[in-house]
Amino acid sequence: MRLFLTSLLLILLQAASAQDLNGIWRGTLTQEAGGCFPVYNLEIQIGQQGNMLVGNSFDYYDRNRFVKHHFNGRYNSQTKRMVLIEDKIMEVNIPSDCVACSKTYDLTWSSSGNKESLTGEWKGYESDSRKACPPGRITLYRVSTTDFPIDIDQPEELAKLQQSLKLQERTTEVVSTLELETPNIKIDLYDNAEIDNDTVTIFLNNKLLLLKQRLTNKPLTLELKAFPDTDYELVMYADNLGSIPPNTALMVVTAGRNKYEVRLSASDKKNAAVRFRLK
Repeated sequence: MRLFLTSLLLILLQAASAQDLNGIWRGTLTQEAGGCFPVYNLEIQIGQQGNMLVGNSFDYYDRNRFVKHHFNGRYNSQTKRMVLIEDKIMEVNIPSDCVACSKTYDLTWSSSGNKESLTGEWKGYESDSRKACPPGRITLYRVSTTDFPIDIDQPEELAKLQQSLKLQERTTEVVSTLELETPNIKIDLYDNAEIDNDTVTIFLNNKLLLLKQRLTNKPLTLELKAFPDTDYELVMYADNLGSIPPNTALMVVTAGRNKYEVRLSASDKKNAAVRFRLK
């Protein structure tokens, strides 16, 4: 019994020490002599699943001069330390005499009162020559608003398809607005009634995520990592009306312990939409 209680206590202590890093962090990034600027603004948008981290980073002089990267990383809840690696340049808008630098961050989480911070060092390499960049330090604080739009993770093949996709212009009706308490959201779409060959195209915040997929009694599943104080809108476009118009779907939204059911109906004149917001 003593061994069981000790093991349970350790599990509870580990759970209590787990840190929720989801959200927006902003501050400064310094660079030693040889960089384009000695001090940059830095914003990182972190999505967390267990000890795995993913998101986008923006190092910028101002909102018109920035480099946007995608990153992956890991977090150690015992040491409060994370390592983030920028693995893809998403967008570059910097002076011609500056060079984009892909970075590795070594950061430690801490808190004082109600203020959370990430501090540490970074190193990296120039994206074109692969030469080492002058390294520096990073200081970030959790913030509630972003200086840059929150991205929806979109597969590259769908991003390419969306560029050439031509759909009919239709009005959009917002069927429901859901306020959720957890950032980890799963969306399942089923045919709402008799399976009659309804097919749908799905957008989330104007990003194509499903193209001409048939609704059946087996779900079409999407997963979303939501950021606080950010609006998300899922739009269902009817590719056809099936054999029994209109095109209808049952949406089941799972957010933590809570489940929500929303019935959607789309036609050749109207899209159906659901809005989400993390409390």
